[in-house]
Amino acid sequence: MKALLRSRTCLLAAILALGGCVTETTGGFNVEVSQQRAFEDYLALARGYLEQGDLASSKRHLNNAAAINRNSAELHGIWGLVYAREGEINLADESFRRSLRADRTNSLTRNNYAAFLYANGRFEDAYRELRLVVDDTSYPSRAQAFENLGLAALRTGRQAEAEAAFTRALMLNGNLIRSIHELVAISMVKQNISQAEAYFRNYLTIAQFYNLEHSARALWLGIQLAFARQDEPTLNEYAQQLQTRFRGTPEHQLYLEFLSARETLNAN
Repeated sequence: MKALLRSRTCLLAAILALGGCVTETTGGFNVEVSQQRAFEDYLALARGYLEQGDLASSKRHLNNAAAINRNSAELHGIWGLVYAREGEINLADESFRRSLRADRTNSLTRNNYAAFLYANGRFEDAYRELRLVVDDTSYPSRAQAFENLGLAALRTGRQAEAEAAFTRALMLNGNLIRSIHELVAISMVKQNISQAEAYFRNYLTIAQFYNLEHSARALWLGIQLAFARQDEPTLNEYAQQLQTRFRGTPEHQLYLEFLSARETLNAN
């Protein structure tokens, strides 16, 4: 009997030893890898809640991520977006700059920082940051960055650079309607009506293909172009839509001023 017990004990020890070998062959529990995975998961959750507008949950996951790695450039970039959404201007600015100090090559954060600067009226600073973003040929959203650069250039009185930026944006993504509209407006300022019409036709093609309704900006541009080519039916069509759908908008006010000036001119 004792011999049988000794035999079973030896067999159990062999099985346990075999189990230990299997565990070590798989590498065991890697704490460092597990923490990195948790850190990335927390950031993903923080971004997701931020997109949903749930700032409290986003901040909770950012704090969880910070407990693992508080020096991450990506972490501070997301904090910048959260603080910006909360209206914490100084904290947002510091978070974006801290992120860029940690990783100056992060074009996503730099573009977000530029958008933050633009939204807060710091157009020159936004322009400077966007000049760096568009130089990054590997940035997936480079077309949008060129469009943003064009907007900042307009705000800082750089019309020629704005035109070049919008043109580059369309070279990278021909469906950027904001860039098309801005090029229509710039062409009209330059009194290049044929070029403005070509851009506007491009917009109309996109709007028809994607079944898009005209915005107030599109209708106002269309009114101006129709007036320039003395196309009264189209002018009246766009004007009717503008007055029906966008009464009280800045574009509607511009149309009313245009209408008043036109009536005064006709009366004389």
